[in-house]
Amino acid sequence: QVQLVESGGGLMQAGGSLRLSCTASGRTFSAYVMGWFRQGPGKEREFVAGISRSGGRSYYADSVKGRFTISRDNAKNTVYLQMNSLKPEDTAVYYCAAGAIPDYYTNNEDRYDYWGQGTQVTVSS
Repeated sequence: QVQLVESGGGLMQAGGSLRLSCTASGRTFSAYVMGWFRQGPGKEREFVAGISRSGGRSYYADSVKGRFTISRDNAKNTVYLQMNSLKPEDTAVYYCAAGAIPDYYTNNEDRYDYWGQGTQVTVSS
């Protein structure tokens, strides 16, 4: 079992930056591909970014490419999402997820095994 706890959400003006953190407890963190997903108001949950077990490969949705950066620190059991140049359309609840899955399933939420409770990010115009 893996428990995931997100933090770092909040209210930010458009153009600003936020860094989300997700800390895992339980089984070996480095055994899991990690992903960030989000669900905006009235929308379905969507993939944002994913990172391989070692951190050597990362994947992004087109909507955040060049603005968001995913990283992980396996010594701290933590995955991060640095969000820059925020836009009002980035407003959503952000979830981190852990999966004992191959990298090519990184953007497939159905493949993930564990989910955090989510953290709200609100971007005002």
